[in-house]
Amino acid sequence: MTSRGPSKRVRKAPAERRHEIVAVAAQVGLVEGLECITLRRVADELGVRPGLVGHYFPAADTLVAEAFTAATMADLDTLLPERPDGPGDDSARAVLRRFFTLMSSTEFDNVSRLWLNARHLSRYRPGLREHVVDQELLWCRRVEKVIITGTESGEFTCADPWAAAVRILVAIDGASAYINTSADRRGAPIAHLARSVAEAELGLRAGALEPPHEPS
Repeated sequence: MTSRGPSKRVRKAPAERRHEIVAVAAQVGLVEGLECITLRRVADELGVRPGLVGHYFPAADTLVAEAFTAATMADLDTLLPERPDGPGDDSARAVLRRFFTLMSSTEFDNVSRLWLNARHLSRYRPGLREHVVDQELLWCRRVEKVIITGTESGEFTCADPWAAAVRILVAIDGASAYINTSADRRGAPIAHLARSVAEAELGLRAGALEPPHEPS
């Protein structure tokens, strides 16, 4: 990202401008950390005066909280969409296989860093803490829904989908706790921890949620 000085203000509808501010703040938080979200920084990115951002978000903490939610929602919809788009295998097993494959890739390292960052800051920022809790519940429900679908279709064996979803996400968070200190040494034991937990929780054989091997 590069900073730009204020330019001629473009009048936009309030809802559009507010969405634009949150989107820019979310990108700053995702790439650089939630601490880097300030009214001035977001204004610089948009090429407007800080007062305009302050008009929509008088308190920077409110913008930080909404930026966190926007970023994590966008990633949840990419990782685990409610309604899979396009052709392909949309079985519950395929959905989870894709989820774990994406989660273990470096492409989503910034998502892991964002969650780690938000949980730390939420100790001191009640508004952010509410958003973190809401997102935790939403991610759990999204995973639970896939598990219920797979259990009903006979793909999985699971007596308590909610508890399984919680344990799977705890495993993801546990692996993500090392994202800032051991990214260059991550191997299968860490990268595939959550997938292994999911296979055990869902009565699957080890490796059942691995991505399919390309034919040689």
